[in-house]
Amino acid sequence: MTAPRSRRLLAITLGVAAIVVAIDQVTKAWAVASLRGSEPREILGTWLRLTYVENTGAAFSLGAGFTWIFTAIAVVVIVVIVRTASRLGSLGWAIALGGLLGGALGNLIDRLTREPGIGRGYVVDFIAIPHWPVFNVADMSIVGSAILMVVLAFRGIDVDGTRAGRGA
Repeated sequence: MTAPRSRRLLAITLGVAAIVVAIDQVTKAWAVASLRGSEPREILGTWLRLTYVENTGAAFSLGAGFTWIFTAIAVVVIVVIVRTASRLGSLGWAIALGGLLGGALGNLIDRLTREPGIGRGYVVDFIAIPHWPVFNVADMSIVGSAILMVVLAFRGIDVDGTRAGRGA
C-alpha cells in the first residue's frame, strides 16, 4: 500500500466521522428544541415515532448511573480507532471505522457537555421504533458500522486491505 492511498483512506475515515457527528449533533439539537417536554410525534404510525429521552446509560439504557465509565470507554474506543486508521488499506474498513468514530464522538460530545457535568452527562435519544429502545443518529452509525465490520470480516478482508490467506 502506498502512503498516498493510506492518507486518502484516513481522510475518508475522518470525513465519514465528521459527517456523522454533524448530522448527529444537528438532529439532537433539533430534538432538544422541538421534542423536549412534548408528546411523542408519530411519523409512520406506531412504526416510527420521535420522542425525547435523556439516556444516562449505554445502549438500551443499560448501566444508568455509570455514565463516567461509558465516557472513559468512548475515549478508549476513539483512541484505538485513530491508531488503527493509520494502517488502513481497505475502503470498506475506512467507512466502517469512520462511522464508528463518528458515532462514538457524537455520543461522547453529549456526555461531556450535558447535565449534570463533564463526563457524566446524558445522551439525547429521540428515534423510536416498536419493541426497541429509543436511539439517535450516533447509535445508528455505530450499529451500521458494526454490521459492516462483520461483513468485511466474513469476507476475509483485513483492515490493511489484505484478504485472509492472500496478500494485498
